[in-house]
Amino acid sequence: EKGGRYQLDLEHIQPAGQGALALQFEKLKAALLAEGLFDSARKRPIPRFPRRIGVITSPSGAAVRDILVTLSRRAFDMDVIFAGVKVQGDGAAEEIAASIRRMESLDPRPDVLIVGRGGGSIEDLWAFNEEMTVRAVAASAIPVIAGVGHETDTTLTDLAADLRAPTPTGAAE
Repeated sequence: EKGGRYQLDLEHIQPAGQGALALQFEKLKAALLAEGLFDSARKRPIPRFPRRIGVITSPSGAAVRDILVTLSRRAFDMDVIFAGVKVQGDGAAEEIAASIRRMESLDPRPDVLIVGRGGGSIEDLWAFNEEMTVRAVAASAIPVIAGVGHETDTTLTDLAADLRAPTPTGAAE
């Protein structure tokens, strides 16, 4: 009505737009950047002809199939050590980090690791933005190639890895 009035009682308010995950991403990115985890000087070269490749991804889905098919086409004389992990949801970051550490303990250990998954929303890819995953990648004694999501997706794991590939298939290439 003309001259009418109303009142709003708010119990919760949050920023519009990308939301809480984007803010959390930027905050952690800034902290890890300040620590030097993303510095190009700490990145190691990827072996040109690796003999043993560790692959850390989901045991189901297109990413593992794409990685394994690409590796089989491109290299004939190599060992592939596969660690199947959850790549999203509760416990995924812990599984990814633990698999990186397990690969480091192998004798002989892989010459390079591929850590990745196929595309998805920011929520789907979140395990690769978890501090635990990023620190495990950065601390890995084995050079790491990150192949997370699609070309336009960038995770903190991508920034910490020795090499960022645009897709899981690109990581295998």
